[in-house]
Amino acid sequence: MENSKDNTTINYNALLYTGRICPYCNGKTEYIDSSYIYGKSYGMIYICKACDAYVGVHKGTDKALGRLANKQLRELKKQAHSYFDQIAKTSLINKIYKKWIPNISNRNKAYKWLAIQLNISEEFCHIGMMNDEQCSKVVDACKPFLPCV
Repeated sequence: MENSKDNTTINYNALLYTGRICPYCNGKTEYIDSSYIYGKSYGMIYICKACDAYVGVHKGTDKALGRLANKQLRELKKQAHSYFDQIAKTSLINKIYKKWIPNISNRNKAYKWLAIQLNISEEFCHIGMMNDEQCSKVVDACKPFLPCV
């Protein structure tokens, strides 16, 4: 029986990251143009209007950039990115995570480091895929390495 629970969790997570279900109400989402949110088109989104939760898609595809986010999670993701990007978009990651990995960008190395800090799979270690608690943990993991925060 435990195996079927694991499979159910895996199937739910797979569906969650497609943008086709809302993590707040478990309802089916709509696939619409982002002009509904922004007043101008930036591409397509998956949206749950009832929960005010949405996620964009990779340009030219219907592949979600992560999971749907409500207003609170969108703010937490912005905050997580503001801290993480200071490490990922600079050479600071090489001072923090000294392991030499050939042919890897600072960003990818930073996500490897972050996966270790959060104790999650590298496959799911992208801020777009994270929930509220995980976004807060990103800030907590990054903050000690940043000047003047």
